[in-house]
Amino acid sequence: MNIRKAVITAAGRAQRTLPLQTLVDRDGQTKAALTIIIEEILQAGIEQIGVVICPGDQKPFATAAGPHAERLQFIEQTSPLGYGHAVQCAHEFTGSEPFLLLVGDHLYVARGPKSCAKQLVEIATAESCVVSAVQATHESKLPYYGTVGARRLQGKAGLYQVDQVVEKPTPTVAEQKLIVPGLRAGNYLCFFGMHVLTASVMDTLDTSVRSAGRTGGVQLSAALAKTASRERYLAAELAGRRYDIGVKYGLLTAQLALAISSTDRDEVLAHLVELLAQK
Repeated sequence: MNIRKAVITAAGRAQRTLPLQTLVDRDGQTKAALTIIIEEILQAGIEQIGVVICPGDQKPFATAAGPHAERLQFIEQTSPLGYGHAVQCAHEFTGSEPFLLLVGDHLYVARGPKSCAKQLVEIATAESCVVSAVQATHESKLPYYGTVGARRLQGKAGLYQVDQVVEKPTPTVAEQKLIVPGLRAGNYLCFFGMHVLTASVMDTLDTSVRSAGRTGGVQLSAALAKTASRERYLAAELAGRRYDIGVKYGLLTAQLALAISSTDRDEVLAHLVELLAQK
């Protein structure tokens, strides 16, 4: 499996401005979230990047991409028919190739020098199948994420064979269908916001979009559930954490995570202690 392309989805009506927000990265440089995501992708050896956007958003996104703007191909999602539809809009760009998929409202902080995207690409290349990054997540966060039911693979730490995929399950459904042995009670394997997908997943999304028509509601999780039922599909825990910048204080939390993992860690922690002492 040779993964040369990546897709960033950034067309959600409520999330479309989030990649344009500015943060200070781990090197102390002020950048748009979009630039940080692009650099995450480039560290994985990706050559081409497609960005799914709302019509009319190309100019601000090109500006936010800074020096990487020329690397991008913009793809418009002309109708808001669901996240799966947004991914499917990139089918012409991805063609028959496997590709890395990231959401535009998450940032990632790896534990160590290897980026989360590079870890996932290496796993997918070695296993030669669809792989979704996952993170053990408390049940209180289930309304925000797709969640998998899976079995640990013997001899392969952090890898799971996916049996089921449910989009934003209730705690009751999760307890009935999605418990993974070995996780702490009340925790489930939720999507990380990063996948390596294949042409077969895109074909499934094509069918779903045609069936849905103008009613929309096409979800990637449903396509991945079908993938789990017919072919090898893995979930991988990466050495790193995801930070959803679209939730309350999400941007602040992501900024703190970036700062604490930087070379300025001691200075940042000293400032935090001062703030806490004032209260």
